[in-house]
Amino acid sequence: MADATVRLQNRDSAQAQTARTDSQGNYNFAGIDGGVYILRAEGTGYGDAEVPSLFLGPKETKTVDLTLGPAKSPESSSSSSQAPKFFDQPQFTVAGVTDTTSLGGHGSDTVVRTREEIARATVALGKGSPASSPRLSSGSSAAERSLRDKVEREPRNFDANHDLGKALIENGKAREAIPYLERAAEIKPGDHENAYDLALANANAGNYAQARDSAQALLIHSDTAELHHLLGDVQERLGNALDAVHEYQRAAELDPRESYLFDWGSELLLHHAPEPALEVFAKGNRLFTRSVRMLIGLGAASFAQGANEQAVQRICEASDLEPDNAIPYLFLGRMQRAETRTSNEVVEKLHRFATLQPQNAEANYYYALSLWNSRKSPQDGAASGQIESLLNNAIRLDPKFGTAHLQLGKLHAENRDLPKAISEYQQAIRADPQLEEAHYRLAQAYRQIGENDKEKAELKIYEQMMRETALRTERERHEIRQFVYALRDQIPEVQ
Repeated sequence: MADATVRLQNRDSAQAQTARTDSQGNYNFAGIDGGVYILRAEGTGYGDAEVPSLFLGPKETKTVDLTLGPAKSPESSSSSSQAPKFFDQPQFTVAGVTDTTSLGGHGSDTVVRTREEIARATVALGKGSPASSPRLSSGSSAAERSLRDKVEREPRNFDANHDLGKALIENGKAREAIPYLERAAEIKPGDHENAYDLALANANAGNYAQARDSAQALLIHSDTAELHHLLGDVQERLGNALDAVHEYQRAAELDPRESYLFDWGSELLLHHAPEPALEVFAKGNRLFTRSVRMLIGLGAASFAQGANEQAVQRICEASDLEPDNAIPYLFLGRMQRAETRTSNEVVEKLHRFATLQPQNAEANYYYALSLWNSRKSPQDGAASGQIESLLNNAIRLDPKFGTAHLQLGKLHAENRDLPKAISEYQQAIRADPQLEEAHYRLAQAYRQIGENDKEKAELKIYEQMMRETALRTERERHEIRQFVYALRDQIPEVQ
């Protein structure tokens, strides 16, 4: 779009630059210092576009596409904001995004990082989960070959092109599907289902801007939950978090199915809005009482609020719903990192995990970790023996399990067997060179045996890794912006 105004402003100062787009819609800012910026575009007769927290590293080059949507009329704004009568209005509003700056101070980094990891793991249970990737069966392959043959015989047949495109999407071949769906659109331009499938194929193929534009065009004529959910996925991939959460909310309002509610809640959780996420997951749990992942979402939201006991309770309930499902146990295992002591209930659940899946390396490791955290004292020889056995099992099942080697090294160091401890720390580093604690522990062990040069070398590596981790974490937190939300009064004031 030509002659649009683009403004780049440093969030920490009044420094700002303004540019106009050329005939091809291109704009450019040069000589920008590293920092966090607000990028905004506007054009006459269009809605504004904004990236409220754009992180630029020193001397970094970045390309950002901005889309100016149609200006909304008062009538369309009013009608689009009305939710169906059957939907309970949420007791919160998400009004904007800001930098992720209120995540805890000195001494809380392990807790904060664990909460962020739990939030990301929760999101992975819904949209974009690798587990949801399609797998080809012999039947689907045969059907695909048949459809290809039909298109070769009748290249201008709408149904043949559309059906093949749809089958290719279902078989995980979205990029291959696009030409057939585009040809079908040429043959029959007004077909809604084909237009939706083409938008979906572009989204799955990574053509997010095209998918967004197509979905927005379709919404003008068909306000469906399916389209809003697709647009939410695309906006999230484009980094438009605020637009994404509003699209997920609209999808759930129109159709409060389990998957739409879960994705809405996980989007809120990912962007550090645990109270609204808790409300959405609670509604989902009331509607879908047998949903394991909705209980996990409830637990993750409670964990993000610091209500660790409630979090553990919800995850334990999820594990009781499906005892053979590994996912709740893995969440319990991760949560232990933020605790100084593991509860008896968690130990019991992780014991069940190890009993049900004895050949699962993580089951052995997390049960060992729970026993470690629940020991009455390091002198508890029986517990130490069981912990060592479980950790050795985990390493036998997965020799590259770096954290299991690290934990076994800590156990040997506690028992004053420094040669074995050093060996395990070294194997932990070989398995995972980025394991910071292994370098630190190895340095301490070298100091104890008088290997001062080796101690200094490991400490140098550890300190460099800590600096790199801090920079990487800061960048990730800027890129995953924090929602600004307000909770409505749920209890009237007493007069």
